[in-house]
Amino acid sequence: MCNSQCRERVDGSDLETERKTKPMKYILMMNTMKKGAAPFPGWSKEDIQRMIGYMKDLDRNLRSEGVLVSAEGLAFPEEAKQVRAGADGKPITDGVFPESKEFLAGYWIVDVEAPERAYEIAARASACPGAGGKPLNMPIEVRQVMSGPPDEFV
Repeated sequence: MCNSQCRERVDGSDLETERKTKPMKYILMMNTMKKGAAPFPGWSKEDIQRMIGYMKDLDRNLRSEGVLVSAEGLAFPEEAKQVRAGADGKPITDGVFPESKEFLAGYWIVDVEAPERAYEIAARASACPGAGGKPLNMPIEVRQVMSGPPDEFV
């Protein structure tokens, strides 16, 4: 246990050293397309196949580099449901996300030594080819996956 001001834990381990040397998990989120837009507007079959091939190669490369924890593509928002617990604890479902401008199309979870490495991987994903093979340069949101609550809350 350690508070936000200390550098050493009760077990004697140095918190700062651990943070600098321990791999950190990051989620890289690919938000794309506005709700109601065609998934690949005006793209040829070859363009779609090129994009899918690029993503498969990225997945293989990250696995061979030993940094990929998980990667998944997600179904379109039309298949999504919002779920809340009712007063009795049973699920209450609602339709899709009516206010969504974009949606989460997929994600990668990587385990890397520094945030800069996660940013490099996100840039590789961002450069995925689109129509005509031109890089999409889509935004990829990068956030650290927390292993637990901050020390000051435990």
